[in-house]
Parts: sequence; structure tokens; C-alpha cells
Amino acid sequence: MSDPPAVSVVNDGGTSPLVLVCEHASNHIPARYNALGLPPEELRRHIAWDIGAAALAGRLAALLDAPLFLSGYSRLLIDCNRPPGVPSSIPLRSEATDIPGNHGLTAAEVAQRQDDYFWPFQHRIARFLDARPTRFLLGVHSFTPVFRGVPRPWQAGVLYGEATGFGAALIAGLRQDPALTVGDNEPYRIELAEDYTVPVHGDARGIPAALLEVRQDLLADPAGIEAWARRLAPILDAAIG
Repeated sequence: MSDPPAVSVVNDGGTSPLVLVCEHASNHIPARYNALGLPPEELRRHIAWDIGAAALAGRLAALLDAPLFLSGYSRLLIDCNRPPGVPSSIPLRSEATDIPGNHGLTAAEVAQRQDDYFWPFQHRIARFLDARPTRFLLGVHSFTPVFRGVPRPWQAGVLYGEATGFGAALIAGLRQDPALTVGDNEPYRIELAEDYTVPVHGDARGIPAALLEVRQDLLADPAGIEAWARRLAPILDAAIG
């Protein structure tokens, strides 16, 4: 099987004022990296990608007529939502799993991964935003129901930095359903040392930006993905209107 491009663009002529980004869309690792020393079952887990996120983002792109940018490679190779050079960019360990193929990398090897997988993804998004600077930006993610043995109470969460209005609108829309527990900057927070999409492509440009997190077990099959896409589409429409 041939390797995918570092970034795939879906519906780049979409008319929505919203741009979608899926930084953890794929668990693909080129054969020359020998799966980073991991067995196949580890690469199917959340540590390698955001399960269901790419499919959800694709349905949202179709329902909203929104452009979508998808990463082509596993975040274990290099994380497209981490600043280059921070420990989580090329993790030595993810949750409780050691990543053998990331140990002992030379500066040249790190730079090669950045040049091959990270920067092409970021530069493609930046060029698009340069041409259409007034758009909203949303990263589409998923999260595990249990993290390090602790159950998480949320079905979804919205993460934001400076775009408090955009974040609040998305949270309010989701909370209209009383059956949902929605995280406000949970299960994670936007941090300059741990995030790239929102701080760089969003906040630094003055573009309202947020990350959407949906619990992975709710995206486990096509029916769940479709239900969440149809739940989210009108909420996003209202937030960007």
C-alpha cells in the first residue's frame, strides 16, 4: 500500500464560513518506521489517532458545505496539533505505552519528520486561511471514555482559547439537550505548549477557533457518526451565523 499525502483536502471550494481540521485523522505509519516498534493492536488504539474523528469531520463537511483538512499520518509519528520540539510532538510514551521507535532520534531525524508530515499539513492550512481570512475554524477530535482508569462524565467537550464567544455558543448549543454532559474546556484545555491549531491558525490570526471533542464510543459505528453529525451541524450553523 502506498503512503498517503501528509494532508488531504475535502471540499476546498465549500461555501461555509467554517473551516474544519482533523489533525488526528489517521493511524498510518510508513513501513520504513516498522510500526515504531508497536504491535498492530496498539496502533488501533486512541494513542495512534482519534477514532471516529475523520468520519465525523467528513460528514460535517458534507452537511455544512465546509472545507476540511485531514492529516495523513499517526500522531505517534508526529502530532499535527503539537508545537514542534515539545515532548508530546514525537512522544516517547503515550498514556502507559512506550513508543520504541521514537527513542534516540537525532536532530536530523526529528527535522525529517517535521518536513515530511507536520509542515506540509500546517502550510496547506495556512495558505488556505491566507486566502480566506475571515472564516471560523474547528478542529474535530474524539476522546476515550476512560483515561488512566478514571471514567469521564462528558459525551462531548469544547476547547477554546481566545474565542470565548464561539466556544460558548457551541457549548450552549450542545447543552440544549439535557441528556448531554458537555465539557467546557474539558476533557482538555488549550495550552500554548500543547496545542497548535487553535493558538496558531486561530487565535494568532484573530479567527474564532475551537476544538470539538466527542467521546469515542459514541462514534463507534456509522449510525453513531451520522447521529452526531446531524446533531452538530445545526449547532455549528447557528454559532457561525
